[in-house]
Amino acid sequence: MKIQRRSVTGYSLAIVVAILALPMAVHAATFGEVAAGGIGSAFLFAFTAGLLTALTPCVYPMIPITISVFGARNTSRSRALFLATIYVAGIATMFGTLGTTFALLGKAFGTFLANPWVVVPLALFFAAMAMSMFGAFELSLPSGLQNRLSQFGGRGIGGTFLMGLVAGLIAAPCTGPPLAGILAYVASTRDAVKGFALMATYACGIGVPFWAIAGFSMSLPRSGRWMESVKSVFGIALLLASLYYLKNVVPSLTQLTGRTPVFLALTGALVLVGLAMGAVHLSFHDIRTRQMRKVAGIALVVVGLFGSVNYVLTPKVQLAWLHSEGEAIKLAREQGRSLVVDFMAEWCLPCKEMEVNVFSQPQVAAALGDFVLLKVDLTREDDDESLIALKKKYGVNTLPALRIVSPAGNVVTSINEIIEAPAFLKKLNGVGS
Repeated sequence: MKIQRRSVTGYSLAIVVAILALPMAVHAATFGEVAAGGIGSAFLFAFTAGLLTALTPCVYPMIPITISVFGARNTSRSRALFLATIYVAGIATMFGTLGTTFALLGKAFGTFLANPWVVVPLALFFAAMAMSMFGAFELSLPSGLQNRLSQFGGRGIGGTFLMGLVAGLIAAPCTGPPLAGILAYVASTRDAVKGFALMATYACGIGVPFWAIAGFSMSLPRSGRWMESVKSVFGIALLLASLYYLKNVVPSLTQLTGRTPVFLALTGALVLVGLAMGAVHLSFHDIRTRQMRKVAGIALVVVGLFGSVNYVLTPKVQLAWLHSEGEAIKLAREQGRSLVVDFMAEWCLPCKEMEVNVFSQPQVAAALGDFVLLKVDLTREDDDESLIALKKKYGVNTLPALRIVSPAGNVVTSINEIIEAPAFLKKLNGVGS
């Protein structure tokens, strides 16, 4: 397999891909928002995130080494493609198992994301990984160990599969926020099958270069400056993920938001200016003035993207939610109105999807005006026995969870999954007040 010494076309293409993929990469922390667009959007995101991971220094240098193991000269193209598929299947099995594990952890994972003792170290870890992506220090397995791992298991089918399992460990330092976002979503939905499928799809994205080279004898551009641009994309995404998780324990970060298109336009302008200043294409291995330009560019891009994420997660319609069950039930009985109870948590991405994409829809918001609205925050349910009692009373075992209750206090409709606005509106109209 030949590796080109230098490819201007490859470099330019990598820059374009990095810039175009930036919005998707940074939205990893809000993977639930992507999933709200449909199952196709969710799997496309996972696949694209995996492909970007394959272009990072943790994986890219391993591609020709690995291909040389099962793509030797005496191996036919069909055989090499078959072994590449087995190899990717190994990667998919490892990541898929991880997705299933997080789905089974369910609430336990979510409550960790509301604990400052967990969130702050996690945010600092993401920030440290970002500094590594920007070149402050090297974050990867030693090359000698990578070479040993790449040859683990031999060249047979079983050995190739084991090589794929180990490859997931090599990719781990560069998985970053895309993986964290997918796992957070999987944990909140508790869908083990979807968790495995999403993570396996992510692994398939990582495997694209292996398939391309083994099956079609494609050549790779030489590792070089273009890879620094890809690393910068991941560095920005990691900083954004750090801020996103930190806002669970630093409420002031949520105030950087707005409800008007003007705010979104301003955040978009910050991103564009930051990119133009060199947030992605400049290098820290350059003269000081360009280093300072890159720092300023990164700051503008991160602030702009963080503001845009907050904008997307901010309901555009403010509803009159009550937070006391006693008060809500009393009001419902006095006025003869049904009660809508929304069980949510700050770590529950599907809950935020419901608030933004369902409750804020004009027709839904108008219909909810005929109901008494109660929001139950389960972010710290383990610290409040009354919340555990409420969950038991309304039969809540997972999130998201909605209950429509009659004025007499009887649950008439239970919703335990993400539901589209038209379907939810139909349920509201079916109950009435």
